[in-house]
Amino acid sequence: MGWTPLYLEMQDKNVLVVGAGEVGQRRAIRFLEAGANLTMTGGQVPQELEEMGVIPQPSSELPKWVDWADLVVVASGDQQLNQEVAHLAKDKLINRADYPEEGNFIVPSSFFIKDVQFSIFTQGKSPIMARQLRKRIQAMIQEEDILKMELQHFTRQLLKGKVHDQKNRRDYLYQILNDKKINEFLDKGELEEAQNYVTFLLETQY
Repeated sequence: MGWTPLYLEMQDKNVLVVGAGEVGQRRAIRFLEAGANLTMTGGQVPQELEEMGVIPQPSSELPKWVDWADLVVVASGDQQLNQEVAHLAKDKLINRADYPEEGNFIVPSSFFIKDVQFSIFTQGKSPIMARQLRKRIQAMIQEEDILKMELQHFTRQLLKGKVHDQKNRRDYLYQILNDKKINEFLDKGELEEAQNYVTFLLETQY
């Protein structure tokens, strides 16, 4: 299969979710949290989703809402309805929860640790293993890893104003990553002290 991972900017994009069951609700929440406008049809929309901004629409108006949508999620238990939506949405981005291989994009298992987002896709072979792998990854990531990421971002911003050669910036970022004193600060959770030390080093070297 020709799948490749991508992240889509969903702010103010229009999403139609067909199916108000557990899967449809999870997809709806995912896109709402990303800033999309969301309409749902093909079932009773829970009150809490309406309060979050989901707009219920009758399935009798499917052509109208498929045309409105930038992206369509098919997650109904009604196979006839799913096929009708898939036919109407053939030229759109469409995620099929029932037959993923018949859609053209996947919504993978995804989670955040601070500002780092992880996505797991098993080619549809095992959602259970996707959840197990998620737990293992979450257990592996340490607070120090997140602090290193924050310090790398801080250092990159400083370097952009001082070092114009990209290779030199990369080399310096590796130097910061492996600096013993900096890692001692981060081991103790002292991000601000590490940032101050990086600033001092840059001022003395550039």
